[in-house]
Amino acid sequence: MAKPQVRSREKSSQRVWLFALALIAITAAAYLPAWNGKLIWDDNRHITQPALRSWQGLADIWTRVGATQQYYPLVHSFFWIEQKLWGDSVLGYHLVNILLHSLGAVVLLQILRRLKIPGAWLAAALFALHPVQVESVAWISELKNTLSGLFFFCSILTYLNFDERRNRLAYISSLALFILGLLCKTAIAPLPAIIAVVLWWKRGRVRLREDLLPLLPFFVIGVGAGLFTAWLERIFIGAQGTAFQLSILQRCLIAGRDFWFYFFKLAWPTKLTFIYPRWHISGTVWWQYLFPAALILLLAIAWKLRSKFRGPLAAALLFLGLLSPALGFINVFPFIYSFVADHFQYLACIPPLTLFAAGLTMGLDSIAPAKGVLRPAISIAPILILGLLTWRQSHVYRDIETLWRTTIARNPDCWMAYSNLGSFLSERGGLDEAIRDFRKALELRPDQSKDHNNLGKALLQTDRMSEAMEEFQTALRISPDDPDTENNIGAAYLQEGDVDEAISHLRKAVQKRPLHADAYINLGNAFLQKRDIDAAIEAYSTTLGLQFDHAESHYSIANAFRQKGQLDDAILHYRLALELRPDYADAHNNLANVFRQQGRVEEAVREYEAALKSNPGSVPAQNNLAWLLATAADAKLRNGKKAVELAEQAVLATDGHNPVFLHTLAAAYAENGDFTKAIAAANDALEIANANGITSLAESLRSKIALYQSGLPYHEEPPAR
Repeated sequence: MAKPQVRSREKSSQRVWLFALALIAITAAAYLPAWNGKLIWDDNRHITQPALRSWQGLADIWTRVGATQQYYPLVHSFFWIEQKLWGDSVLGYHLVNILLHSLGAVVLLQILRRLKIPGAWLAAALFALHPVQVESVAWISELKNTLSGLFFFCSILTYLNFDERRNRLAYISSLALFILGLLCKTAIAPLPAIIAVVLWWKRGRVRLREDLLPLLPFFVIGVGAGLFTAWLERIFIGAQGTAFQLSILQRCLIAGRDFWFYFFKLAWPTKLTFIYPRWHISGTVWWQYLFPAALILLLAIAWKLRSKFRGPLAAALLFLGLLSPALGFINVFPFIYSFVADHFQYLACIPPLTLFAAGLTMGLDSIAPAKGVLRPAISIAPILILGLLTWRQSHVYRDIETLWRTTIARNPDCWMAYSNLGSFLSERGGLDEAIRDFRKALELRPDQSKDHNNLGKALLQTDRMSEAMEEFQTALRISPDDPDTENNIGAAYLQEGDVDEAISHLRKAVQKRPLHADAYINLGNAFLQKRDIDAAIEAYSTTLGLQFDHAESHYSIANAFRQKGQLDDAILHYRLALELRPDYADAHNNLANVFRQQGRVEEAVREYEAALKSNPGSVPAQNNLAWLLATAADAKLRNGKKAVELAEQAVLATDGHNPVFLHTLAAAYAENGDFTKAIAAANDALEIANANGITSLAESLRSKIALYQSGLPYHEEPPAR
């Protein structure tokens, strides 16, 4: 009799592995549109910052609160490792999220099979492929969900082993896995309550000594972690202020409405969006009481049925328990935008989906004909439908512009979507549309000083100084102590050339926020314009001690040292900037300029090439490299054809109005043997130089024209040895 049992277990194990592999493959296929999805919203703040990419940075992730976006050190350690493995390539980050989500579904299957729940296979597949999960899986930042979820499942599975065998190692392992999960996201803090409900469902009662006492350490650790996170959300993330001043009554109304919102999104997953409308909650609106009343009625009915069917009550309690961190009783920063979000129910969706899968399976089992073709067909149908919906929803996460435009289409009153889309367009150079989006955001929320600031900066970039200043002053009236506004006003005056007024406002900015790195950079730029190079270096150096991308600081310090003539110090800081940002085109270009000053032409050529690799459209790098390829003393470095190509691009980018670039183009033509074009370009440059009184350039051009007329290119003298 033993052999048939062994063979049965082997076949069952094989089926589990085959199902697991198939589920991972199907899930990966459903998320294919998001595989190469670009960074969205706060992804760039989760992927390890340059200042944290060292071993010391890894230590800071664990020991210094505030070093990362949120204090989830295990998640940020994963990001640290991922950054070492594939740098900023998004594919690796997305595949890890998809794999963790799929593995979580596989462990969930094992839990449901251990509990002998009908339809365990279907429930696991629904969890893996439901479109409400797309936000958690396709959004790189939500590694918090997929990683903590895997630890959550593993902890429960291990605890069930302990519950059956009372094995101390299983107990310690379950507790350790729970702690690891909390270090990823404290949303799993309700785990001990979840286990207690599962044990009640399993036995019909909960025993104090055998069931509750072993869970006591879990409860203590979970509550402690939850309180710590709530404190961090208030102090470091900003989950406080008027948007969070809600009465107990309002929070109860939110909780009731949240419950039904999430339930109906599971039952009918349409119009899923990144940011849902933020409800206006009022105790004076009678129909808002219907949501908590309906929830109480549901629980009462489930309680009444518990002697015959414990499943509905258990599912409702588990759903509520897993949603509890996001039901409105604890302030979390996203509440400033909306009281609900798809990623809030990443784990909470399991009980309703499991109840549905079990009910469907038992219903089909009760119909004799369904045991043939009908049962698998009906079971597969929801999986295919949800998989297709997930595939479609994944397209939304392919880039930040698609995400915000889709959010606006589905939630037209989402002020923060307009705000963030405006910021994206502004960075990309689409200033006119950005200005329209900022104005729309302010139409919806006029009290947002940040949007007044962003609108002001966009107006400033379009040379609308008076309008920009009006927006900055409005921002200052809304938030009188906002250092960002003072910094923006200072930057505006600096752009206008009023250096003293700029310094006055920038000093106010750093007084209000001593750690304001951008203000110190602008202050350094202002001192540089006043030729106070030592003061500029001091301002730039201040930023090196701040939590800030130090590359900009090193670059600015290097520029100051170069202006002061301390070229070796300049080289040092340009190189430090490039260590932090290897694709920093301006740093490559200016480092090349210093090498050129020192006669290190070959090194200069390499840096100009690196600048163009990082930014092919960098006009200064195009011109500078073209000059060296045309005029270098070392014949091995010269390349007339390439010089012409680069110089023509630089001249075209400036509409032929820059005499220096025309000067370079003439030298490139001459090196390429086309002296007719060389003379024509040089004459054009001479005309512009004379018209603008650039006498030194005009004299140089006259000597070059004479050289080209004699059929000779211009080559620089070899550096002195």
